[in-house]
Formats: sequence, C-alpha cells, structure tokens
Amino acid sequence: MSTFRLEIVTPEHKVYEKDVNMVVVKGVSGELGIMPNHIPLVTPLKVAPVKAKIGNDNEFIAVHGGFMEVRKDKVVILAEAAELGNDIDVSRARLAKERAERRLAQKQADMNAQRAELALRRAIARLETVDDMK
Repeated sequence: MSTFRLEIVTPEHKVYEKDVNMVVVKGVSGELGIMPNHIPLVTPLKVAPVKAKIGNDNEFIAVHGGFMEVRKDKVVILAEAAELGNDIDVSRARLAKERAERRLAQKQADMNAQRAELALRRAIARLETVDDMK
C-alpha cells in the first residue's frame, strides 16, 4: 500500500511527522480525504480533528485552524496550534467547553463572543479527537 509523508507544524514546533496511507481533514469548504498522488492544492482548515490512516490504524490530531498544502508526495498542515490525541487533557477540555458555552450564553460584547466561540470550537475539536481514538 502506497504512502506519503504527513507533517503537522505549528509556529512552535513540528507536532506530527509520519508516512500515512490517507489523511482526512475538515476544510472550510467541507471534508477532504487525501491519498497518495493527490492533485496539488492549498486550502484553509477548520478547527477540527485530523485523521491519519496508517494501515488499519487511525491516529487523531486536534488542529486549531491553519492551512493544508498537498504536494505529490507530501502533505503539510501549517496550524496555529495542534495537539496529539494522547496529549489532550480531557477534563481540562471539558471545562474549557463549559466555560465557553457559559460565555456565549451571557451574550457578552462581540469581541468576547468571538473569543468564546473560538475557545468552544477548540475544546470541541479536542474532545472529538479523543472520542475518535476510542
């Protein structure tokens, strides 16, 4: 089975680098599945889990926005932040989700509402990443 290199990079460090058979991401226009020799493209990403398929196994990485560049033999995701599923503190993510939901329910000023909505999306992405690992 053919593979390609998947790299997930943040401004701080390289979060993930492995040869994979397929990667599934949520772009702003919808979900994309990338396999070896995919046509080159660049697309912005939503705050959502990324699934890397390696043989019969799946690995999940919470990606908090950014861009994906697909090359012939390599996919590079440049993310604002990213976390491996095993590194996510589930109780902390649940607390962050609840806190963001409370802020949104209070209908605070637009700037605070935007920050709360982004925090909520990140918390949900973390929890979905951990749930997908099960």
